[in-house]
Amino acid sequence: MASTAQLVLFFIVITLLSTLSVLATHPHPLDPLTPAEFNLVRTIISRSYPASSTHTNLTFQYVGLDEPDKHAILSWLSSKSKPRVPMPRRAFVVARFEKKSLEITVDLSSLSIVSTKVFKGHGFPMLTLDEQTTASELPFKYKPFIESVNEKGLDLSQVVCTTFTVGWFGQVKTDRILNIQCFYKNGTITLYARPLEGITVVVDLDEMKIVGYSDRMVAPVPEAEGTEYRASELKPPFGPELKGSAFLQPRGPGFEIHGHTVRWANWEFHIGFDIRAGPIISLASIYDLEKQEYRRVLYRGFISELFVPYMDPTEDWYYKTYFDSGEFGFGQSASSLQPLTDCPSNAVFHDAFYQSSDGNPVHIPNAFCIFEKYAGDVMWRHTEIGIPDQVITEARPDVSLVVRMVSTIGNYDYIIDWEFKPSGSIKLGVGLSGILEVKGGKYTHTDQIKEEVYGTLLADYTIGINHDHFLTYYLDLDIDGEANSFVKSNLEIVTVTDHNTPRKSYWKVVRETAITEADARINLGLKASELAVVNPNKETKPGNKMGYRLIPSSVSHPLLVADDYPKIRAAFTNYNVWVTPYNKSEKWAGGPYADRSRGDDTLAAWNQRDRKIENKDIVLWYTVGFHHVPSQEDFPVMPTLSGGFELRPTNFFERNPVLKVLPPKHVNLPNCTLKS
Repeated sequence: MASTAQLVLFFIVITLLSTLSVLATHPHPLDPLTPAEFNLVRTIISRSYPASSTHTNLTFQYVGLDEPDKHAILSWLSSKSKPRVPMPRRAFVVARFEKKSLEITVDLSSLSIVSTKVFKGHGFPMLTLDEQTTASELPFKYKPFIESVNEKGLDLSQVVCTTFTVGWFGQVKTDRILNIQCFYKNGTITLYARPLEGITVVVDLDEMKIVGYSDRMVAPVPEAEGTEYRASELKPPFGPELKGSAFLQPRGPGFEIHGHTVRWANWEFHIGFDIRAGPIISLASIYDLEKQEYRRVLYRGFISELFVPYMDPTEDWYYKTYFDSGEFGFGQSASSLQPLTDCPSNAVFHDAFYQSSDGNPVHIPNAFCIFEKYAGDVMWRHTEIGIPDQVITEARPDVSLVVRMVSTIGNYDYIIDWEFKPSGSIKLGVGLSGILEVKGGKYTHTDQIKEEVYGTLLADYTIGINHDHFLTYYLDLDIDGEANSFVKSNLEIVTVTDHNTPRKSYWKVVRETAITEADARINLGLKASELAVVNPNKETKPGNKMGYRLIPSSVSHPLLVADDYPKIRAAFTNYNVWVTPYNKSEKWAGGPYADRSRGDDTLAAWNQRDRKIENKDIVLWYTVGFHHVPSQEDFPVMPTLSGGFELRPTNFFERNPVLKVLPPKHVNLPNCTLKS
């Protein structure tokens, strides 16, 4: 009879052998880790860190692709050998073991741990869903909490609790703790609408036990009335009635997907997924019809961090200054998209996977959708009426390709779009929806309010707290190659002194190339200017440097004082625009360990080195900001608030790249109207 040790060894060998065949077939070195690879990571690491007791078990906080160096990827792409030789696959793991954060690199090709390092800096890794769920269940076995609920005449079975990170406020020593706050779901499924305001449970995540409790609940629980949002449960009258719309494609979709590579119109790019970042767009190149070749635009792009500070300094709210990506994970919080509502009928869906705290792969069905979009917009047009006896009109419909993911982090839903246009533009959109995080109050009318409530009275006993959303994007632009520069084109007023013209003024463009990182820190809206990443080594026939322009939408800046602790941690939002030299390790604007971080390892800290960025491989960081003063229309569910920006070619092409786009052929569709 085989011994236990022999059986374990046999299981490990079978697992490793079954995975080898998967590794050998990887088509692309930037593909996200597969379920088989997650299992392999768990097997390899577990051999070195066997379980010993409840509080020393290894937990996987972050597992992601340890992408090859950029030069290796570009060399692999330029290889003329077909098929290309597979590149080594590695995984980067942040794990907790014996109350320490371990950084482990696993070589999936050699089935070995390459390196292990104990993180000794400030902050903690991203929270897992498993530990948040476990922590949220602790209050229901805690006598003081149960007594508080019962004393208020509430039904404990109707109480739901959830987790809130606590930030850092100058403490010398910080423990890995969470605050637990609870809500009353009796009569509603709108979880966040009925807070038990003033009750807070503090949980030590490493010990997984309650270490603090307070009950300062003086405000009543908000009413459930008016918080229902499910269509099946709403009562008449209804309206307005939307008749619906359709984008028909009789010849099928215009895009192709091979693995994680998408080809559409004149674009080619790679879609990846990360438990922290969510969607990652890589190797975006556009086909130049005149040059008869694909030209590189974006090497890698993703949302690096999302800072959400609430503007209530009271004891139960001051700490609510979230780093939604670094603390909770954009990818880990991805929602399965619903056909025909989240995405149109012509969408194609893609699944995603991440690793749970015990190392097992977690499947997210329909994590992405990809679809062609036409909303009746015009790509370009002109009507010529200046020619005698002729009227010439030419127009082209504006069809684009959208890659979408929705991340639900607590009460908010973030709709993330990457939209590719045949004109060469990339539009990056973010929509904010979901449920407001509200505070229980003692007011039913604004006339009763005699003190600062830090928000808007939305309904009886319900206050929507003022807050911000700052999304910082990582954009490694490679405009026709890695060596790029950042150029500010300032629009300056010129007073006319020439008396031969009746004009008294005009504006001109004064271009300034950023030499170091300090030159590229910009707060938009303070000066009329255009910002672009250009390739200083390549120019068009007339002599203009080839580039891509950053076109912002609405611009918001943080309104916190410089020495406020949340502002120190989120100093990467001090400017709308930063530019850094490419560094593979500098990915997370809020630092690699965002939970309880101190702002000493962030984009703002790296930028203090003031490195050279002229004619270098550079990364553009751009922050989209929203100041949100809640209104009654945002309750109980918030209509989507949209923002974003555009990356648009500027002297990248010799002329309009969609000049020769042919209009679609008209299709006669059958009349499907029902007759009585």
